[in-house]
Amino acid sequence: MRHTKSHRNKRRSHHALGPIAFSKCAKCGQDKRPHTICENCGTYNNREVLDVLAKLTKKEKKQKAKELKAQEAEKQEDKPMDAAVLSKK
Repeated sequence: MRHTKSHRNKRRSHHALGPIAFSKCAKCGQDKRPHTICENCGTYNNREVLDVLAKLTKKEKKQKAKELKAQEAEKQEDKPMDAAVLSKK
């Protein structure tokens, strides 16, 4: 029994892949897949699970540590100021 192109295509209409879901890491702000360890900083559920710097060479460790420090400083700057902080200035 022959199936027409339309019948075949209607059957395959549900085979399409959806877009990949990403979320932001709470510590460093990088995009990551949900429910996985952040590859940039090695945290999961606000705990450091993986030592990212362990597998790197000395030169790469310094560079990575500098990047992480810069990201944390940038994150601190982005936080909105509350009334207590504004009154101190």
